[in-house]
Amino acid sequence: MTDTTKQKSGTGWLNVAVDYGPLVVFLAAYKYFSPEDSDAISEVAAVIKGTLAFMVAAVIALAVSKWRLGKVSPMLWFSTALIVGFGALTIFFGDPAFIQLKPTIIYSLFGLVLIVGWLKGKAMLKVLLEAAFEGLSDEGWLKLSRNWAFFFFGLALLNEGLRFFYNVENGTFETWLWAKLWVFMPLSFLFTFSQIPMLMKNGLDVGLDDAKDEALKNEPPTA
Repeated sequence: MTDTTKQKSGTGWLNVAVDYGPLVVFLAAYKYFSPEDSDAISEVAAVIKGTLAFMVAAVIALAVSKWRLGKVSPMLWFSTALIVGFGALTIFFGDPAFIQLKPTIIYSLFGLVLIVGWLKGKAMLKVLLEAAFEGLSDEGWLKLSRNWAFFFFGLALLNEGLRFFYNVENGTFETWLWAKLWVFMPLSFLFTFSQIPMLMKNGLDVGLDDAKDEALKNEPPTA
């Protein structure tokens, strides 16, 4: 493996850590403070403490992205701002519904921006990620933007369904939180890799292994 390949692979997994690291911190903090005997007040307190840790971790992840990758994409700026904003609302009102609603808003807005751009013939994914796939044609970028838009809409609907069934009110908030790690993250990885054949058909000028690394590196934030 060449130094360039190692650098690309490291960059790809660093992006994954930046995207999902704060979520892991949220889960760990929630588990640590979660009461053994579940009661509404203690449960909300655990969510609030986990949310605070989530906010701090998100800001640190943004700083790491700037430090190690040399840039912060508009998507990451926006998702971090919503994490901090909705986290602050969760803490201020003591209502976990705000932090559960945050992913739905992120997915819906990203999907809307991408689909409107696609309808206007603009590949907004390339703009929002400030990324580039070597050799990928404009048509390829448009298809990728369209596909991610529909995927984001699907994630928004999925989050709303899970939020309805799993929440603090019925004592199943932890199930929703685990779903973020074991449902949303695998789905995002599978969808990202499913786009590789389309990318290579539309001019992506790398081998299959490098294409996987590039796909990871340029995956939009979905946490």
